[in-house]
Amino acid sequence: MSAESGISTFRDAGGLWDKYPVEQVATPEGYAANPKLVTDFYNERRMQLLTVEPNRGHELVAELEKHFNVTVITQNVDNLHERAGSTNVIHLHGELTKVTSSWQPNNPKYIKELKPEEFEVKMGDTAADGSQLRPFIVWFGEAVPMIETAIDYCMKADIFLIIGTSLNVYPAAGLLNYVPANVPVYLIDPKQVPIASGRQVHVIQKGASAGMEELTKLLV
Repeated sequence: MSAESGISTFRDAGGLWDKYPVEQVATPEGYAANPKLVTDFYNERRMQLLTVEPNRGHELVAELEKHFNVTVITQNVDNLHERAGSTNVIHLHGELTKVTSSWQPNNPKYIKELKPEEFEVKMGDTAADGSQLRPFIVWFGEAVPMIETAIDYCMKADIFLIIGTSLNVYPAAGLLNYVPANVPVYLIDPKQVPIASGRQVHVIQKGASAGMEELTKLLV
């Protein structure tokens, strides 16, 4: 979804996982072994946010709120959906612009939204419980706190739209299984994406912006 805005993807060729081993920057073990490396990695991701804008795909998702009750469930950790105007966004994998306690990462008391001038977190910057501030990101091996909320929305959906995901990362990839059988499903992706459920899916094989332009004509 955010690739067209210039944000590096994680899984595509040349993506972040080609440059940074997952184990080093996206696991609790990596953070325990080298917290400065992980802190610097997410500082870089935050600084990149200051240089990019929402793309037309983000804007068209937000514009759907004029016609529908829209909930965005995203695996992306950037804030581009919100900046484009979407008002109900569930971040499954955390939020890049937030930090939290290293000891109690999901305790709302310690989750803090950073202002742009605070985007560079340093070693020694602490949460209210005295622990080092860590990114408010769900790392591999950690529970996904918002998955139950996302499942509830999927079970109540009247239309289900999938944009730009490999459907390889669980538990998010399993959300389609909770969508009622009679609900129309649309998938926007420039690449072929295998649908394991055997479900009828209307595929729009385009990028996020061009795909959303086509979808908007179909729905509105």
